[in-house]
Amino acid sequence: MSEPVSKGPKAAFVAIVGRPSAGKSTLMNALCGEKVAIVSAVPQTTRNRIRGIVNRDEGQIVFIDTPGFHESTRTFNRHMRGLIEESIRDSEVLLYVVDGSRPPGDEELSLVETVSRHADIPRLVALNKIDVASNERLDQMRILLSQRLSDVPVIEISARTGDGLEALLGELLRIAPEGEPAYPHDFYTDQPPEFRISEIIREKALEGLREELPHSIYVRVVDMEVRELEGGGEQLWIRAFILVERNSQQGMIVGVGGKGIKRIRQSAQKEIASLFPYRIHLDLRVKVDPNWRRNDQLLNRLVH
Repeated sequence: MSEPVSKGPKAAFVAIVGRPSAGKSTLMNALCGEKVAIVSAVPQTTRNRIRGIVNRDEGQIVFIDTPGFHESTRTFNRHMRGLIEESIRDSEVLLYVVDGSRPPGDEELSLVETVSRHADIPRLVALNKIDVASNERLDQMRILLSQRLSDVPVIEISARTGDGLEALLGELLRIAPEGEPAYPHDFYTDQPPEFRISEIIREKALEGLREELPHSIYVRVVDMEVRELEGGGEQLWIRAFILVERNSQQGMIVGVGGKGIKRIRQSAQKEIASLFPYRIHLDLRVKVDPNWRRNDQLLNRLVH
């Protein structure tokens, strides 16, 4: 009697797509067990292809979190749409995250069409926020998905509470192709330090700001240096700029008597300290650049 053929480990890059605030970053952070992407109540805060890595005995899944799918002809949003399509093309699996607490609108329908066009790769739907969505809203989404993506499996989850996440991960590993892991097993992200620092600063700057301002913020880390301290030990010295588009926005960030920028600096410095074995000194300033969102070179650098 012949022995069964053993299957090799699974490995896949998985593009996560969805509408703004569908919970993509929260989901990736929960699956990875570490904070990989910034999480904000403000839509469309993810701007780059952020990789989070999950390792299991069955294989490795590398998640690529993408910006919220947003219909717009503006230069900035066209770059974001291009980033989503590029992420899908570079992936072996497509994970479509649906916000079950909101009614489907034009953006959702456009996104469903986008997902349906990529039938050449395995696809999976995560119907998110089942912990807060009404039965009526969930039924609306179930009907839409059954009509437009009838051949795509649907896993109902709550990224916030963790319900359904093991089932989701198990299904992703099942449909992933066989392959060798792309990263060592102790990695949970491949983000460079400068990028992680800039994202932490941007997250802290977003807290408490008006909805229209976050898209006008860009954080640039311009210098990092490890310095010896007189009393012993080492300090990581970081200089970074928060760029905004208008003088009035600069005032909103700095705050009365500099209280706003102080809050951002202290909060960011504390979280950055959890990433490095050094004492952290963050030199943080605000600058006005009215054209940064129309600068193709800068936008390409943000994307790649």
